[in-house]
Amino acid sequence: MRYNWLDEYLLNKRSVTKDLQPSWNWVRYHIGGKMFAAVCLDDQNQPYYINLKVDPAEGDFLREQYEDIIPGYYSDKRNWISVKPDGAVPDELLKDLLDKAYRLMLGGFSKKRQREILNISCCGTECDACDFYQKECAGCNECQGRVFHAPNGKACPIYACSVQKHRYATCAGCEQLPCAIWKATRDPQLSEKEFEESICERVEKLRKW
Repeated sequence: MRYNWLDEYLLNKRSVTKDLQPSWNWVRYHIGGKMFAAVCLDDQNQPYYINLKVDPAEGDFLREQYEDIIPGYYSDKRNWISVKPDGAVPDELLKDLLDKAYRLMLGGFSKKRQREILNISCCGTECDACDFYQKECAGCNECQGRVFHAPNGKACPIYACSVQKHRYATCAGCEQLPCAIWKATRDPQLSEKEFEESICERVEKLRKW
């Protein structure tokens, strides 16, 4: 297979898991327990198709443009395509299609469930890596933004804007990321430099998926 980067590329995506379906001999990639891509193997364990979820209109267009893209093999042919592993589909195009397949499957879950699957808050914080988690704070997703540092009985301003006002899954959906609310909502224990570094780190986590 010419796309020997595929496995590492997919496993670097947030919360992706991988298994082998023995009766099909497919290496499957999941998000939230649902498959969004697979490498179909033959009797010699060599790839013969790469299956991935696709927007139906884009799938139709791609099949017209590339002879190495066909309707999904043993899949819903409206919502899946198969890419020949030694064909002429450009690497960057396949990466883009895999990104879209990941987001399509993730987008099928509720916004709350998306945050749970990604194990991330709307602002890119990983709650289980926080010293306050399960002590002073139950976690952003669990307490609907009413975290330990928020005004009493109210949601954190970032959560209130992103989730409650704009109905985003996370701030990744906002063109203004990181906005003034982010910069006004800070941990007083952090220095200015540490706070700016934390913003960059959280933005990178959100944009990764």
